[in-house]
Amino acid sequence: MSAHIERPRLGIALRILSGLLFATMAVCVKAVSDTVPVGEIVFFRSAFALFPLVVFLWLRAEFPQGLTTRRPLGHLLRSSLGAAAMFASFASIARLPLAEATLLSYLSPTFTSLAGVLLLSERVTVWRIGGVALGLIGVIVLVWPEIGQGAVDDERLWGYAFGLLMGLLTACALIMVRSLSHTESPGAIAFYFVIASMIGGVLTLPMGWVAPDLRGLMYLMLAGLFGGFAHIAMTLAFRHAEASLLAPFEYLAILWPVLADIFLFDMPLSSAFVAALPLVLAGAALAAAEGRQRKRSGAG
Repeated sequence: MSAHIERPRLGIALRILSGLLFATMAVCVKAVSDTVPVGEIVFFRSAFALFPLVVFLWLRAEFPQGLTTRRPLGHLLRSSLGAAAMFASFASIARLPLAEATLLSYLSPTFTSLAGVLLLSERVTVWRIGGVALGLIGVIVLVWPEIGQGAVDDERLWGYAFGLLMGLLTACALIMVRSLSHTESPGAIAFYFVIASMIGGVLTLPMGWVAPDLRGLMYLMLAGLFGGFAHIAMTLAFRHAEASLLAPFEYLAILWPVLADIFLFDMPLSSAFVAALPLVLAGAALAAAEGRQRKRSGAG
């Protein structure tokens, strides 16, 4: 039996932990988003995520020797897409309740499934059609109160737009990860993504950064550390348990932003969010199921 499925309980625990850590990172981002520009947040999040990532790769004897690559342009494209997705994600978090911004991130599997058809000429299946349909209906349900009742909140609409853009960019980045994984190590893919995000953040310096106070600086540092450890926990989770076993616990992660909105940010859940939640998650689940079925068919 392969080593990565020998300890499924540990894998499940690590997947739950990674979801909690990612949510805590998002809480830190939300806490400073009113005073710190998005580009500056992206830089700090990436810079401080680099420390746990480098230590992790060094302990696995993958730093620096594991960073060699035969596809630098592939890394450049994947990292640029991932960095742009991070910008869009943080811009969405700044404008929406954390639970709503997080829910939009669950559109990524749906967009990835659609991108597989458009970019990789994969088959159109019932799974894909169902996943895309449910995801889009969920978005309409979530956004409708802002556009269907005449009381348009421009900030919220921009938040939804950035959330959708984040899902689309993440899907394109994941398509590139799928391609790079044939020849490149996961450590190299993660490392170059962090470096590209740091560079992208620095490029916004002329647009106006601010000097955060001590509390703001602490949130920025913690956002990076929590994000770095979350990525490591998720990587280890998939080494100890199969993706199909971990999938339900990925959807459990929406619980943490919901609790954060209620207890930390005093933002009660909207009826639109409650109605959209099962639709978007069902769409993501269908898209993920289609991906697993495609892998099994390819292995057969």
